[in-house]
Amino acid sequence: MKILTILTILFGFSQCGSSSIIKNPAFKVEKAFYNNWVGGQKGVAGTKLEIQLENALEIEFDSIYFQNKIAKAEVVVNGNKVQLIGHFSTNVNIKRDVILDSNPTKELENTLPTVKKFPFQLDKNEAIISFNKDGKSVFYKVKNIKEVQSRAFPTAQKNN
Repeated sequence: MKILTILTILFGFSQCGSSSIIKNPAFKVEKAFYNNWVGGQKGVAGTKLEIQLENALEIEFDSIYFQNKIAKAEVVVNGNKVQLIGHFSTNVNIKRDVILDSNPTKELENTLPTVKKFPFQLDKNEAIISFNKDGKSVFYKVKNIKEVQSRAFPTAQKNN
């Protein structure tokens, strides 16, 4: 009986996050695509996601969730169309101060990296856009996002 109660509670809480994902928003997704890019330096890379919307001029967009990353939505208005852009860094050059010592107790002072739990279960070609509706955060899942050709940016020339 305890197991059934625990499972019921867990199932109830697991449904809380998905309850605010709406199926029919006031706007229409015209096109959605992303491309991966690499910079001119080792480890500098990222993904740029673009979502083109219709009937979205009055909506206040907040964030984009894509491939286990979160980005602030950059909103570009072009006439009566809205384009959401998300820049997701996959930079591996993030430096952390790490203590390496022959004495293991000194290494205990190293801080563990914080790993945030991603709030949505998404496929590689799906994203969630969040926006405000009646003072509440609302989410919409964008499906079938196309991957376009990757871009490589050359290294910047050094000043002499």
